[in-house]
Amino acid sequence: QVQLVESGGGLVQTGGSLRLSCAASGRTFNTYVMGWFRQAPGKEREFVAAISRSGDNTYYADSVKGRFTISRDNAKNTVSLQMNSLKPEDTAVYYCAVDLSRRIRASMVQSEYDYWGQGTQVTVSS
Repeated sequence: QVQLVESGGGLVQTGGSLRLSCAASGRTFNTYVMGWFRQAPGKEREFVAAISRSGDNTYYADSVKGRFTISRDNAKNTVSLQMNSLKPEDTAVYYCAVDLSRRIRASMVQSEYDYWGQGTQVTVSS
């Protein structure tokens, strides 16, 4: 049974930073692409960032490029999202997800991810 548990969300002021973590269990996750998505109130869930199996390649939505950094620790089965220079429009529930297809290149498409965490709330005040 695959389980993903996010942590690290909270309330922060504009310009602040947060670090989200996702603890994965149930598989050996170093063979899978991992991703972060977010859903703001009244909006559809959207891609934020993804990381290849080895961690050598990362992908970002244009809206977070240069501010967010995704990383993974395969020895600990964790993936993290460092978020800097946060803006009110970053306010959302953030979800960790895993793609079990063993594709080499990370996908930005939600439907290609197989398991999701419960989400963690990030609120950026202006």
